[in-house]
Amino acid sequence: MIKELPESEGSVLGVKITGKVSLEMEKEWIDKFEKVIEEHGKVNALVFLDEHASWGLKAGIEDLKWLLTHMKEIKKIAVVADSHFWKWYVALDRPFGKMVGIEEKYFEPTEIATAWKWLKE
Repeated sequence: MIKELPESEGSVLGVKITGKVSLEMEKEWIDKFEKVIEEHGKVNALVFLDEHASWGLKAGIEDLKWLLTHMKEIKKIAVVADSHFWKWYVALDRPFGKMVGIEEKYFEPTEIATAWKWLKE
């Protein structure tokens, strides 16, 4: 399930992902991100991943296709998770993000207020 976080405002959109994301859910959220981009030109995203967050193959492919075609419209991504995997993933992906103009940071769940502040700067 994907749920919008109440701190979302303007060009900053935050979501919490729990359980497995289906293709239908992915498409619904892609539409929401596109509306933010349409309205503000760029989007800053907070993605809070619980320990059971996962994607179906079709949803994962759709997510990757969208990301590859919208990199110029993404300014910052904050990944909030309690997982060594996501911490290392963000660290490994950060140089690629910088090459295309995206700032990425990993935050522990206890640092979510700091993540929101960083996105809204």
